[in-house]
Formats: sequence, structure tokens, C-alpha cells
Amino acid sequence: MRVGVITVSDRVSQGVAEDGSGAVLEELLREDGYEVVRRLVPDERDQIAAVITALAAETDCVLTTGGTGLAARDVTPEATASVLTRVAPGIAEAIRADSIAKTPHGLLSRGVAGVVGTTLVVNLAGSPGACRDGYAVLKPALPHALRLLADQKTATDHVNT
Repeated sequence: MRVGVITVSDRVSQGVAEDGSGAVLEELLREDGYEVVRRLVPDERDQIAAVITALAAETDCVLTTGGTGLAARDVTPEATASVLTRVAPGIAEAIRADSIAKTPHGLLSRGVAGVVGTTLVVNLAGSPGACRDGYAVLKPALPHALRLLADQKTATDHVNT
């Protein structure tokens, strides 16, 4: 399975900061056996939406990191929402609840999650720690979610038949 990782950052895209959060996500995903495709974009709504759409066409999941806070340039949730075909609010709520339990700054995260076609898209905050924690919340449900989106048989199929 392929996962796209998009780092959203003016500073990283300008070359004045390192992409620590994207690197953490790539490492965690590769450890779990996923193939990783990485992209970098500045905090520009149209560019973020375009890269999410492009990666959704070639991956099973897209994780964004950065641009989820309250600053004027934090537009990742709006860009993501503009391309989602369905929302998955439980994912964002669970990540936010876990974050709030660790830091009061978790209250400031506006990340969203949902589906573009058959690809799961999840916004994570832009720090390595937030990515590590957010992925830990998502990880147990990720394989099942990806199977559902791929329309494969799952362990709960018998419930609906």
C-alpha cells in the first residue's frame, strides 16, 4: 500500500527549515510496511488542494503535516475540505482528543479527515511529536479503513448480510 505524505510549510518550502514532521511520518509508515511518496508545498490553499488531489489518485492514503493551527497562513483544513468527497470526523476527533490530553495547545488544532475517491486523507499538526502521536492514534484503524476503501472483504462483512 502507498501513502502520500504532504508537508505544508512556507519555511520548509523556502529551504529555511528542516522537514522533521514529514521525515517522522515517512519513518513510521515505512516501519509498518507502507511505500511512501512525499511532497512539499507552501501554505497556499490552492497548491495544497492540488497536491492532495494528485496524490489521492496514486495512493491509498494521504497524510498532511502542518497548517492546521490558528495562524492566518494555516489553511490546510480548508484546502483539504475543498477536495473531500466524504468526511470522517471520528478520525480528526480522536487525534484531537489524544492531543488535548497531552497539551492544552491540542485545542487549537483544526485538522480534518475524510475521503477523496477511495483515498483516506488525514491532517496532522506540523511538529514531529504531533505526527508521531497522531499516527499512533490512526495506526490501529488504518489497515481496516484502507481495506474498506479498496472494497475488499473485511471481518465485519457478515454483520451486513
